[in-house]
Amino acid sequence: MNLVQTFWEALESISANKMRSGLTVLGIVIGVGAVIAMISIGRGAENTITGSISGIGTNLIFVFRGGSEEVRNPKPITFGDAEAIADPFQAPSVMAVAPMLQGQVRVTFGGETANTTIQGITSDFSTVRNRTVTEGEYINEAHILGRASVALLGIDTADKLFGRTSGLTGETIRIEGQPFRVIGILEERGGSSFNNEDDIVLVPISTAQTRLLRRSTSDRVDVLMVQAASAEAVPIASQEIAQILRTRHRTEIGADDFTILTQQDFLSTAETITGVLTIFLGGIAAISLLVGGIGIMNIMLVSVTERTREIGLRKALGARKRDILIQFLTESSVLSLIGGLIGIALGWAISLVVGQIAAASDTPIVPAIGIDVILLATIFSTAVGLFFGIYPANRAANLEPVEALRYE
Repeated sequence: MNLVQTFWEALESISANKMRSGLTVLGIVIGVGAVIAMISIGRGAENTITGSISGIGTNLIFVFRGGSEEVRNPKPITFGDAEAIADPFQAPSVMAVAPMLQGQVRVTFGGETANTTIQGITSDFSTVRNRTVTEGEYINEAHILGRASVALLGIDTADKLFGRTSGLTGETIRIEGQPFRVIGILEERGGSSFNNEDDIVLVPISTAQTRLLRRSTSDRVDVLMVQAASAEAVPIASQEIAQILRTRHRTEIGADDFTILTQQDFLSTAETITGVLTIFLGGIAAISLLVGGIGIMNIMLVSVTERTREIGLRKALGARKRDILIQFLTESSVLSLIGGLIGIALGWAISLVVGQIAAASDTPIVPAIGIDVILLATIFSTAVGLFFGIYPANRAANLEPVEALRYE
């Protein structure tokens, strides 16, 4: 018996019980579709998160207060630290330093209110973060020295307050009840709801210190954003920053009271988290494939019972044990393969629908449907059919011709 003939006989057998075969295939369809959809959506989320982090800049370094648990009273990060790090003689690998204060505030205009993130910045912020304005001007040294009541708005914040994102320069908003003049609108950057860089208000750091975000000491800042000379210079710049802060804070190596994070640290963490999440989702979806495989085993056992006399007749006419084994394995494999192919289409459709829903809800997740995922799901579904078809096929092959012919 050749494989082509076996394949056609398998199709005939499957088509003889269309309803039963269809319900059996359904389990594989759902399993394969779920695996493809879950992994594709997980990869899309990973690409979105890592892309958002990479968009900030590959040569950016963040310096925070707090480090080793051995340090009981960590010293704050200050303007003095920022000036020392910006000194080209002490840190030649550093291009610019932007100290920043950050918090949550209530912003109002007319009858509209928005709770948003506020950042007190210096004029170097635009260079370090590579952020520009679509209209108006950026915060400059004159604003900082004069503690000016001026603000830059992200487009989402502007839309919440004004219902538009242009023609807003010169308008007056209130931040925590205090009047601020809008001097510009930030370019669109994007981001998730957890880190939306378009829902933000920027004010001069001196104004934030004295009126909005008071800290324990006048020279304390929340974070330093440091721009290295290049992406390749980030490790050297990190070492220079660490040495400067150890000297200024009088701490020993291994007992730092500060934390230095680079974009690569954020990327590695994000990739690890999203990778584990993708595997977890794919594993859950794969369980439905196993359920589908059990369904195949069940239907094949029923088929063996129903076709006992047929099997006996075939063996009496000279069919070998191997021929019977191949026949039933082919049937189970064809069932799983059909389910796998339909499941690919289902998984693709689910991924596209999720992508459309995400886009409609301003969550830019583009499911990444890779050929490797499709091949893996197809191969796995076929393997499930073979695995769960072995026992019924072996049972059919071991039937004695005389006993099979006498079966009622």
